[in-house]
Amino acid sequence: MDVELTPIITTILILVGVVFTVKLVKLVWLRPRRLEKLLRKQGLNGNPYRFFTGDMKDLIAITKAEQPKTMKLSDDIPSHILPFYHNIINQYGSRSFVWYGPSPRVNITDPELMKEILTKTSVFQKPRPDPIGETIVGGLLFLEDEKWATHRKIINSAFHLEKLKNMIPAIFISCSDMIGKWRDLVSSNSNPMEIDVWPYLEDLSGDVISRTAFGCSHEQGRRISELQKEQIKLVLQLLQFSFIPGWRYFPTKANRRMKAVTREIQSVLKGIVKQRERAMERGEIIHDDLLGILMESNVKEIKEQGNKKMGMSIDDVIEECKLFYFAGSETTSNLLVWTLVMLGKYQDWQARAREEVLQVLGKNQPTFDGLNQLKTVTMVFNEVLRMYAPAPLITRAPTKTVKLGSMILPEGAELTLLIGLMHHDPKIWGDDVNEFKPERFSQGISSAAKSQFSFLPFSAGPRVCIGQNFAMIEAKMALAMILQNFKFELSSSYMHAPFPIFTLQPQYGAPLILHRL
Repeated sequence: MDVELTPIITTILILVGVVFTVKLVKLVWLRPRRLEKLLRKQGLNGNPYRFFTGDMKDLIAITKAEQPKTMKLSDDIPSHILPFYHNIINQYGSRSFVWYGPSPRVNITDPELMKEILTKTSVFQKPRPDPIGETIVGGLLFLEDEKWATHRKIINSAFHLEKLKNMIPAIFISCSDMIGKWRDLVSSNSNPMEIDVWPYLEDLSGDVISRTAFGCSHEQGRRISELQKEQIKLVLQLLQFSFIPGWRYFPTKANRRMKAVTREIQSVLKGIVKQRERAMERGEIIHDDLLGILMESNVKEIKEQGNKKMGMSIDDVIEECKLFYFAGSETTSNLLVWTLVMLGKYQDWQARAREEVLQVLGKNQPTFDGLNQLKTVTMVFNEVLRMYAPAPLITRAPTKTVKLGSMILPEGAELTLLIGLMHHDPKIWGDDVNEFKPERFSQGISSAAKSQFSFLPFSAGPRVCIGQNFAMIEAKMALAMILQNFKFELSSSYMHAPFPIFTLQPQYGAPLILHRL
Protein backbone atom coordinates (compact mmCIF):
# COMPACT_ATOMS: atom_id res chain seq x y z
CA MET A 1 0.00 0.00 0.00
CA ASP A 2 2.83 2.41 0.92
CA VAL A 3 4.55 1.65 -2.37
CA GLU A 4 1.37 2.40 -4.31
CA LEU A 5 0.78 5.72 -2.49
CA THR A 6 4.30 7.04 -2.95
CA PRO A 7 3.90 8.06 -6.64
CA ILE A 8 0.54 9.71 -5.84
CA ILE A 9 2.02 11.71 -2.96
CA THR A 10 5.00 12.68 -5.10
CA THR A 11 2.69 13.82 -7.90
CA ILE A 12 0.59 15.90 -5.45
CA LEU A 13 3.69 17.52 -4.01
CA ILE A 14 4.96 18.34 -7.51
CA LEU A 15 1.58 19.85 -8.46
CA VAL A 16 1.49 21.91 -5.25
CA GLY A 17 5.03 23.10 -5.97
CA VAL A 18 4.11 24.03 -9.55
CA VAL A 19 0.99 25.94 -8.44
CA PHE A 20 2.98 27.79 -5.76
CA THR A 21 5.75 28.64 -8.23
CA VAL A 22 3.27 29.93 -10.81
CA LYS A 23 1.56 32.12 -8.21
CA LEU A 24 4.91 33.41 -6.97
CA VAL A 25 6.06 34.25 -10.51
CA LYS A 26 2.80 36.13 -11.10
CA LEU A 27 3.13 38.02 -7.81
CA VAL A 28 6.78 39.08 -8.05
CA TRP A 29 7.32 39.33 -11.82
CA LEU A 30 4.38 39.14 -14.25
CA ARG A 31 1.97 41.33 -12.22
CA PRO A 32 4.50 44.09 -11.42
CA ARG A 33 5.64 44.24 -15.07
CA ARG A 34 2.02 44.49 -16.26
CA LEU A 35 1.23 47.25 -13.75
CA GLU A 36 4.43 49.11 -14.62
CA LYS A 37 3.51 49.06 -18.32
CA LEU A 38 0.01 50.42 -17.60
CA LEU A 39 1.36 53.26 -15.42
CA ARG A 40 4.14 54.29 -17.81
CA LYS A 41 1.68 54.31 -20.71
CA GLN A 42 -0.19 57.11 -18.85
CA GLY A 43 2.94 59.21 -18.39
CA LEU A 44 3.79 58.13 -14.85
CA ASN A 45 7.47 57.51 -14.21
CA GLY A 46 9.63 55.86 -11.60
CA ASN A 47 12.55 53.50 -11.23
CA PRO A 48 12.41 50.29 -13.28
CA TYR A 49 10.99 47.38 -11.32
CA ARG A 50 13.64 45.34 -9.55
CA PHE A 51 12.79 41.73 -8.83
CA PHE A 52 10.99 41.22 -5.52
CA THR A 53 12.53 44.12 -3.55
CA GLY A 54 11.47 46.98 -5.83
CA ASP A 55 12.71 50.26 -4.30
CA MET A 56 12.81 48.98 -0.72
CA LYS A 57 16.59 48.69 -0.45
CA ASP A 58 17.04 52.27 -1.68
CA LEU A 59 14.21 53.57 0.52
CA ILE A 60 15.65 51.97 3.67
CA ALA A 61 19.25 52.99 2.88
CA ILE A 62 18.31 56.62 2.19
CA THR A 63 16.05 56.74 5.25
CA LYS A 64 18.73 55.38 7.57
CA ALA A 65 21.35 57.74 6.14
CA GLU A 66 19.11 60.80 6.52
CA GLN A 67 17.61 60.04 9.94
CA PRO A 68 20.58 61.11 12.14
CA LYS A 69 21.25 64.33 10.20
CA THR A 70 20.45 67.73 11.67
CA MET A 71 19.13 70.79 9.86
CA LYS A 72 18.34 74.46 10.36
CA LEU A 73 14.86 75.50 11.44
CA SER A 74 14.54 77.40 8.16
CA ASP A 75 15.60 74.46 5.95
CA ASP A 76 13.26 72.60 3.62
CA ILE A 77 11.62 69.98 5.85
CA PRO A 78 10.32 67.44 3.26
CA SER A 79 13.81 66.70 1.94
CA HIS A 80 14.71 65.50 5.43
CA ILE A 81 11.54 63.80 6.69
CA LEU A 82 10.63 62.15 3.35
CA PRO A 83 14.02 61.96 1.61
CA PHE A 84 13.34 59.04 -0.72
CA TYR A 85 10.00 60.40 -1.95
CA HIS A 86 11.48 63.88 -2.26
CA ASN A 87 14.27 62.49 -4.47
CA ILE A 88 11.85 60.48 -6.64
CA ILE A 89 9.60 63.49 -7.28
CA ASN A 90 12.61 65.70 -8.06
CA GLN A 91 13.80 63.09 -10.55
CA TYR A 92 10.52 61.98 -12.12
CA GLY A 93 8.04 64.77 -11.32
CA SER A 94 4.76 64.72 -9.44
CA ARG A 95 3.34 62.02 -11.76
CA SER A 96 5.58 59.33 -10.35
CA PHE A 97 5.55 56.07 -8.47
CA VAL A 98 7.79 53.98 -6.21
CA TRP A 99 8.05 50.23 -5.76
CA TYR A 100 7.02 48.91 -2.34
CA GLY A 101 8.36 45.44 -2.96
CA PRO A 102 6.43 44.11 -6.01
CA SER A 103 3.66 46.73 -5.67
CA PRO A 104 3.82 50.16 -7.37
CA ARG A 105 2.66 53.09 -5.24
CA VAL A 106 1.67 56.25 -7.10
CA ASN A 107 2.76 59.47 -5.36
CA ILE A 108 -0.11 61.88 -4.64
CA THR A 109 0.58 65.51 -3.71
CA ASP A 110 -2.42 67.22 -5.31
CA PRO A 111 -5.13 68.29 -2.80
CA GLU A 112 -8.00 67.63 -5.22
CA LEU A 113 -6.84 64.07 -5.77
CA MET A 114 -6.46 63.63 -2.02
CA LYS A 115 -10.01 64.88 -1.58
CA GLU A 116 -11.33 62.26 -3.98
CA ILE A 117 -9.31 59.47 -2.38
CA LEU A 118 -10.22 60.32 1.22
CA THR A 119 -13.93 60.88 0.59
CA LYS A 120 -14.51 57.72 -1.46
CA THR A 121 -13.77 55.22 1.28
CA SER A 122 -15.51 52.31 -0.46
CA VAL A 123 -13.24 52.70 -3.49
CA PHE A 124 -9.95 53.69 -1.85
CA GLN A 125 -9.09 51.60 1.19
CA LYS A 126 -6.03 50.64 3.20
CA PRO A 127 -3.57 48.53 1.22
CA ARG A 128 -3.12 44.85 2.07
CA PRO A 129 -2.88 44.26 5.84
CA ASP A 130 0.09 46.00 7.43
CA PRO A 131 1.34 43.62 10.15
CA ILE A 132 3.61 46.26 11.74
CA GLY A 133 0.86 48.86 11.95
CA GLU A 134 -1.79 46.43 13.17
CA THR A 135 0.55 45.02 15.82
CA ILE A 136 1.21 48.44 17.35
CA VAL A 137 -1.99 50.36 16.68
CA GLY A 138 -4.82 48.05 15.63
CA GLY A 139 -8.50 48.86 15.87
CA LEU A 140 -10.47 51.35 13.81
CA LEU A 141 -7.43 52.49 11.83
CA PHE A 142 -7.19 49.19 9.95
CA LEU A 143 -10.85 48.22 9.60
CA GLU A 144 -12.92 48.60 6.45
CA ASP A 145 -16.53 48.51 5.26
CA GLU A 146 -19.28 47.32 7.65
CA LYS A 147 -16.97 46.45 10.55
CA TRP A 148 -15.36 49.89 10.37
CA ALA A 149 -18.80 51.57 10.29
CA THR A 150 -19.97 49.58 13.34
CA HIS A 151 -16.84 50.35 15.37
CA ARG A 152 -16.88 54.02 14.37
CA LYS A 153 -20.51 54.35 15.47
CA ILE A 154 -19.77 52.73 18.85
CA ILE A 155 -16.59 54.73 19.46
CA ASN A 156 -18.08 58.09 18.41
CA SER A 157 -19.90 58.37 21.73
CA ALA A 158 -16.60 58.26 23.63
CA PHE A 159 -15.32 61.30 21.75
CA HIS A 160 -18.51 63.36 21.83
CA LEU A 161 -17.70 66.92 22.88
CA GLU A 162 -19.88 66.71 26.00
CA LYS A 163 -17.97 63.60 27.12
CA LEU A 164 -14.64 65.29 26.46
CA LYS A 165 -15.64 68.21 28.68
CA ASN A 166 -15.91 65.77 31.58
CA MET A 167 -12.30 64.74 31.04
CA ILE A 168 -10.93 68.27 31.58
CA PRO A 169 -10.23 67.66 35.33
CA ALA A 170 -8.21 64.50 34.59
CA ILE A 171 -6.21 66.31 31.91
CA PHE A 172 -5.58 69.18 34.34
CA ILE A 173 -4.18 66.79 36.98
CA SER A 174 -1.68 65.33 34.49
CA CYS A 175 -0.62 68.78 33.29
CA SER A 176 -0.28 70.01 36.89
CA ASP A 177 2.02 67.10 37.71
CA MET A 178 4.33 67.98 34.81
CA ILE A 179 4.32 71.72 35.60
CA GLY A 180 5.10 70.89 39.24
CA LYS A 181 8.15 68.85 38.21
CA TRP A 182 9.41 71.71 36.02
CA ARG A 183 8.87 74.29 38.77
CA ASP A 184 10.80 72.12 41.25
CA LEU A 185 13.69 71.80 38.80
CA VAL A 186 13.84 75.51 38.00
CA SER A 187 13.34 76.66 41.61
CA SER A 188 16.26 74.53 42.77
CA ASN A 189 18.52 76.91 40.85
CA SER A 190 18.63 80.68 41.08
CA ASN A 191 19.32 80.80 37.33
CA PRO A 192 17.15 79.60 34.44
CA MET A 193 17.30 75.84 33.92
CA GLU A 194 17.90 73.81 30.76
CA ILE A 195 15.39 70.95 30.48
CA ASP A 196 14.84 68.47 27.68
CA VAL A 197 11.06 68.75 27.54
CA TRP A 198 10.50 65.87 25.12
CA PRO A 199 10.53 63.02 27.69
CA TYR A 200 8.22 65.04 29.94
CA LEU A 201 5.76 65.62 27.10
CA GLU A 202 5.79 61.92 26.21
CA ASP A 203 5.06 61.08 29.85
CA LEU A 204 2.35 63.75 29.98
CA SER A 205 0.44 62.46 26.96
CA GLY A 206 0.78 58.87 28.19
CA ASP A 207 -0.49 59.88 31.62
CA VAL A 208 -3.43 61.84 30.16
CA ILE A 209 -4.57 58.95 27.97
CA SER A 210 -4.10 56.58 30.93
CA ARG A 211 -6.33 58.68 33.21
CA THR A 212 -8.95 59.47 30.56
CA ALA A 213 -9.04 55.98 29.03
CA PHE A 214 -8.85 53.78 32.12
CA GLY A 215 -9.50 56.00 35.12
CA CYS A 216 -8.20 54.27 38.23
CA SER A 217 -6.15 51.83 36.11
CA HIS A 218 -3.85 54.54 34.80
CA GLU A 219 -0.76 53.01 36.43
CA GLN A 220 -1.24 49.98 34.18
CA GLY A 221 -1.86 52.39 31.38
CA ARG A 222 1.57 53.92 31.82
CA ARG A 223 3.07 50.48 31.27
CA ILE A 224 1.19 50.20 27.97
CA SER A 225 2.63 53.54 26.85
CA GLU A 226 6.15 52.40 27.71
CA LEU A 227 5.71 49.17 25.77
CA GLN A 228 4.29 50.94 22.71
CA LYS A 229 7.30 53.26 22.66
CA GLU A 230 9.53 50.20 22.59
CA GLN A 231 7.51 48.79 19.69
CA ILE A 232 8.03 52.00 17.74
CA LYS A 233 11.80 51.76 18.19
CA LEU A 234 11.67 48.28 16.61
CA VAL A 235 9.86 49.52 13.50
CA LEU A 236 12.89 50.56 11.44
CA GLN A 237 14.52 47.20 12.10
CA LEU A 238 11.41 45.41 10.84
CA LEU A 239 10.60 47.68 7.89
CA GLN A 240 13.24 46.08 5.66
CA PHE A 241 11.40 42.73 5.83
CA SER A 242 7.81 43.99 5.79
CA PHE A 243 7.17 43.29 2.08
CA ILE A 244 8.37 39.66 2.34
CA PRO A 245 5.50 37.15 2.76
CA GLY A 246 5.64 35.57 6.22
CA TRP A 247 8.40 37.95 7.42
CA ARG A 248 6.88 38.16 10.91
CA TYR A 249 7.57 34.45 11.48
CA PHE A 250 11.33 34.84 10.98
CA PRO A 251 13.05 34.18 14.35
CA THR A 252 14.97 37.47 14.36
CA LYS A 253 15.78 39.24 17.62
CA ALA A 254 13.53 42.18 16.67
CA ASN A 255 10.63 39.85 15.78
CA ARG A 256 10.96 37.93 19.04
CA ARG A 257 11.02 41.12 21.08
CA MET A 258 8.06 42.57 19.17
CA LYS A 259 6.03 39.44 19.91
CA ALA A 260 6.94 39.52 23.60
CA VAL A 261 5.97 43.20 23.94
CA THR A 262 2.74 42.63 22.02
CA ARG A 263 1.80 39.72 24.31
CA GLU A 264 2.38 41.84 27.41
CA ILE A 265 0.25 44.70 26.04
CA GLN A 266 -2.54 42.26 25.17
CA SER A 267 -2.35 40.73 28.66
CA VAL A 268 -2.51 44.07 30.49
CA LEU A 269 -5.38 45.34 28.35
CA LYS A 270 -7.32 42.11 28.59
CA GLY A 271 -7.08 42.23 32.37
CA ILE A 272 -8.36 45.82 32.47
CA VAL A 273 -11.23 45.13 30.05
CA LYS A 274 -12.29 41.91 31.80
CA GLN A 275 -12.26 43.67 35.17
CA ARG A 276 -14.46 46.44 33.77
CA GLU A 277 -16.78 43.89 32.16
CA ARG A 278 -17.28 42.08 35.47
CA ALA A 279 -17.99 45.42 37.19
CA MET A 280 -20.67 46.17 34.60
CA GLU A 281 -22.23 42.73 35.15
CA ARG A 282 -22.40 43.46 38.90
CA GLY A 283 -24.19 46.71 38.15
CA GLU A 284 -21.43 48.90 39.54
CA ILE A 285 -21.12 52.55 38.50
CA ILE A 286 -18.88 52.71 35.46
CA HIS A 287 -16.12 55.29 35.25
CA ASP A 288 -16.87 58.12 32.84
CA ASP A 289 -13.66 57.42 30.92
CA LEU A 290 -13.06 56.32 27.33
CA LEU A 291 -13.17 52.62 28.14
CA GLY A 292 -16.34 52.91 30.20
CA ILE A 293 -18.11 54.99 27.55
CA LEU A 294 -16.93 52.62 24.82
CA MET A 295 -18.18 49.51 26.63
CA GLU A 296 -21.54 51.09 27.51
CA SER A 297 -21.98 52.18 23.89
CA ASN A 298 -21.11 48.67 22.77
CA VAL A 299 -23.74 47.09 25.05
CA LYS A 300 -26.32 49.60 23.78
CA GLU A 301 -25.51 48.78 20.14
CA ILE A 302 -25.84 45.02 20.78
CA LYS A 303 -29.22 45.52 22.49
CA GLU A 304 -30.51 47.76 19.69
CA GLN A 305 -29.45 45.28 17.01
CA GLY A 306 -30.53 42.25 19.00
CA ASN A 307 -27.39 40.45 17.89
CA LYS A 308 -24.11 40.12 19.79
CA LYS A 309 -22.23 39.83 16.50
CA MET A 310 -23.26 43.41 15.65
CA GLY A 311 -21.18 44.77 18.52
CA MET A 312 -17.54 44.51 19.49
CA SER A 313 -15.91 41.46 21.01
CA ILE A 314 -13.44 41.64 23.91
CA ASP A 315 -10.61 41.32 21.37
CA ASP A 316 -12.12 44.20 19.38
CA VAL A 317 -12.26 46.39 22.50
CA ILE A 318 -8.61 45.55 23.26
CA GLU A 319 -7.60 46.58 19.73
CA GLU A 320 -9.43 49.89 20.09
CA CYS A 321 -7.70 50.48 23.43
CA LYS A 322 -4.33 50.02 21.70
CA LEU A 323 -5.39 52.71 19.24
CA PHE A 324 -6.53 55.01 22.10
CA TYR A 325 -3.06 54.78 23.55
CA PHE A 326 -1.00 55.18 20.44
CA ALA A 327 -3.00 57.92 18.74
CA GLY A 328 -3.87 59.68 21.99
CA SER A 329 -0.31 59.93 23.22
CA GLU A 330 1.79 60.19 20.05
CA THR A 331 -0.24 62.88 18.29
CA THR A 332 -0.43 65.23 21.28
CA SER A 333 3.17 64.87 22.44
CA ASN A 334 4.38 65.55 18.90
CA LEU A 335 2.17 68.61 18.50
CA LEU A 336 3.34 70.00 21.84
CA VAL A 337 7.05 69.41 21.33
CA TRP A 338 7.15 71.13 17.92
CA THR A 339 5.02 73.98 19.29
CA LEU A 340 7.47 74.57 22.14
CA VAL A 341 10.40 74.41 19.71
CA MET A 342 8.78 77.02 17.45
CA LEU A 343 7.75 79.29 20.32
CA GLY A 344 11.22 78.89 21.83
CA LYS A 345 12.67 80.20 18.57
CA TYR A 346 10.01 82.81 17.74
CA GLN A 347 9.74 84.79 20.96
CA ASP A 348 7.25 87.29 19.52
CA TRP A 349 4.69 84.52 18.99
CA GLN A 350 5.38 83.11 22.43
CA ALA A 351 4.68 86.56 23.92
CA ARG A 352 1.47 86.93 21.89
CA ALA A 353 0.24 83.48 22.94
CA ARG A 354 1.04 84.14 26.61
CA GLU A 355 -0.68 87.52 26.52
CA GLU A 356 -3.83 85.86 25.17
CA VAL A 357 -3.71 83.07 27.77
CA LEU A 358 -3.32 85.54 30.65
CA GLN A 359 -6.05 87.78 29.25
CA VAL A 360 -8.53 84.90 28.85
CA LEU A 361 -7.56 82.62 31.73
CA GLY A 362 -5.38 84.71 34.01
CA LYS A 363 -3.49 82.41 36.35
CA ASN A 364 -6.60 80.32 36.92
CA GLN A 365 -7.23 76.70 36.07
CA PRO A 366 -8.13 76.45 32.36
CA THR A 367 -11.76 75.66 31.59
CA PHE A 368 -13.28 74.18 28.45
CA ASP A 369 -14.90 77.49 27.47
CA GLY A 370 -11.69 79.40 28.19
CA LEU A 371 -9.61 77.04 26.03
CA ASN A 372 -12.08 77.54 23.19
CA GLN A 373 -11.41 81.30 23.25
CA LEU A 374 -7.66 80.94 22.60
CA LYS A 375 -7.56 82.05 18.96
CA THR A 376 -3.85 82.92 18.81
CA VAL A 377 -2.95 79.56 20.38
CA THR A 378 -5.12 77.83 17.76
CA MET A 379 -3.33 79.70 14.95
CA VAL A 380 0.02 78.61 16.38
CA PHE A 381 -1.10 74.97 16.60
CA ASN A 382 -2.40 74.98 13.03
CA GLU A 383 0.87 76.36 11.69
CA VAL A 384 2.81 73.74 13.66
CA LEU A 385 0.53 71.00 12.31
CA ARG A 386 1.14 72.31 8.79
CA MET A 387 4.91 72.34 9.17
CA TYR A 388 5.21 69.20 11.31
CA ALA A 389 2.26 67.00 10.37
CA PRO A 390 2.14 64.06 12.82
CA ALA A 391 1.78 61.55 9.96
CA PRO A 392 3.61 62.92 6.87
CA LEU A 393 2.21 60.18 4.62
CA ILE A 394 -0.69 57.75 4.48
CA THR A 395 -1.44 54.96 2.01
CA ARG A 396 -4.52 53.80 0.14
CA ALA A 397 -5.32 51.31 -2.62
CA PRO A 398 -8.23 51.12 -5.10
CA THR A 399 -10.51 48.12 -4.63
CA LYS A 400 -11.01 47.97 -8.41
CA THR A 401 -9.73 49.63 -11.56
CA VAL A 402 -10.76 53.26 -11.14
CA LYS A 403 -10.31 56.71 -12.69
CA LEU A 404 -8.51 59.22 -10.50
CA GLY A 405 -8.04 62.63 -12.07
CA SER A 406 -6.57 61.94 -15.50
CA MET A 407 -5.21 58.54 -14.43
CA ILE A 408 -6.71 55.08 -14.76
CA LEU A 409 -5.47 53.16 -11.72
CA PRO A 410 -5.49 49.39 -12.17
CA GLU A 411 -6.35 47.19 -9.23
CA GLY A 412 -3.04 46.23 -7.65
CA ALA A 413 -1.54 49.71 -7.87
CA GLU A 414 -1.40 51.57 -4.55
CA LEU A 415 -1.27 55.24 -3.53
CA THR A 416 0.98 57.23 -1.21
CA LEU A 417 -0.62 60.48 -0.03
CA LEU A 418 2.39 62.68 0.71
CA ILE A 419 0.82 65.08 3.20
CA GLY A 420 4.23 66.29 4.39
CA LEU A 421 5.13 67.40 0.85
CA MET A 422 1.74 69.02 0.19
CA HIS A 423 1.97 71.02 3.44
CA HIS A 424 5.24 72.51 2.13
CA ASP A 425 4.21 73.15 -1.46
CA PRO A 426 4.90 76.83 -2.36
CA LYS A 427 2.25 76.65 -5.11
CA ILE A 428 -0.34 76.07 -2.36
CA TRP A 429 1.05 78.06 0.58
CA GLY A 430 3.24 80.71 -1.08
CA ASP A 431 6.98 81.35 -1.28
CA ASP A 432 7.18 81.74 2.51
CA VAL A 433 6.15 78.08 2.94
CA ASN A 434 9.24 77.25 5.05
CA GLU A 435 8.63 80.16 7.42
CA PHE A 436 6.76 79.88 10.71
CA LYS A 437 3.81 82.23 10.13
CA PRO A 438 0.74 81.43 12.25
CA GLU A 439 -0.98 84.51 10.81
CA ARG A 440 -1.77 82.52 7.68
CA PHE A 441 -4.52 80.89 9.80
CA SER A 442 -5.88 84.17 11.19
CA GLN A 443 -9.09 83.77 9.18
CA GLY A 444 -9.37 80.05 9.84
CA ILE A 445 -8.24 76.96 7.97
CA SER A 446 -10.44 77.55 4.92
CA SER A 447 -8.75 80.88 4.14
CA ALA A 448 -5.18 79.71 4.75
CA ALA A 449 -4.76 77.75 1.50
CA LYS A 450 -6.37 77.34 -1.89
CA SER A 451 -8.22 74.17 -0.92
CA GLN A 452 -9.63 72.75 2.32
CA PHE A 453 -7.85 69.51 1.46
CA SER A 454 -4.48 71.28 1.39
CA PHE A 455 -4.34 70.96 5.20
CA LEU A 456 -4.65 67.38 6.43
CA PRO A 457 -2.88 66.92 9.79
CA PHE A 458 -5.66 64.59 10.95
CA SER A 459 -6.56 63.18 7.51
CA ALA A 460 -10.08 64.01 6.22
CA GLY A 461 -13.34 62.58 4.95
CA PRO A 462 -15.32 59.86 6.76
CA ARG A 463 -12.09 58.45 8.23
CA VAL A 464 -10.88 61.74 9.71
CA CYS A 465 -9.11 61.17 13.03
CA ILE A 466 -11.81 60.51 15.60
CA GLY A 467 -9.65 61.83 18.44
CA GLN A 468 -8.62 65.21 16.99
CA ASN A 469 -10.82 67.21 19.39
CA PHE A 470 -9.39 65.26 22.33
CA ALA A 471 -5.83 65.95 21.12
CA MET A 472 -6.48 69.67 20.69
CA ILE A 473 -8.10 70.04 24.13
CA GLU A 474 -5.13 68.33 25.79
CA ALA A 475 -2.60 70.36 23.79
CA LYS A 476 -4.35 73.67 24.60
CA MET A 477 -4.53 72.82 28.29
CA ALA A 478 -0.84 71.89 28.45
CA LEU A 479 0.40 74.90 26.46
CA ALA A 480 -1.80 77.34 28.39
CA MET A 481 -0.43 76.09 31.71
CA ILE A 482 3.17 76.19 30.45
CA LEU A 483 2.70 79.78 29.29
CA GLN A 484 1.12 80.71 32.64
CA ASN A 485 4.18 79.45 34.51
CA PHE A 486 7.26 79.83 32.29
CA LYS A 487 9.09 81.82 29.68
CA PHE A 488 11.43 79.72 27.54
CA GLU A 489 13.86 79.77 24.66
CA LEU A 490 15.66 77.11 22.64
CA SER A 491 18.89 75.94 24.20
CA SER A 492 22.10 76.34 22.21
CA SER A 493 22.43 72.55 22.53
CA TYR A 494 19.21 71.95 20.58
CA MET A 495 19.71 69.96 17.37
CA HIS A 496 16.85 70.15 14.88
CA ALA A 497 16.21 66.69 13.48
CA PRO A 498 12.51 65.94 12.94
CA PHE A 499 11.99 62.43 11.62
CA PRO A 500 8.93 60.18 11.18
CA ILE A 501 8.89 56.86 13.02
CA PHE A 502 5.15 56.33 12.72
CA THR A 503 4.82 59.95 13.87
CA LEU A 504 7.17 62.91 13.47
CA GLN A 505 9.57 63.01 16.42
CA PRO A 506 12.63 65.05 17.51
CA GLN A 507 15.58 62.68 17.17
CA TYR A 508 17.75 64.48 19.74
CA GLY A 509 15.13 65.73 22.16
CA ALA A 510 14.02 69.32 22.73
CA PRO A 511 16.22 71.13 25.31
CA LEU A 512 14.73 74.48 26.36
CA ILE A 513 15.91 77.13 28.82
CA LEU A 514 13.05 77.65 31.28
CA HIS A 515 12.48 80.82 33.34
CA ARG A 516 9.84 80.76 36.09
CA LEU A 517 7.26 83.53 36.00
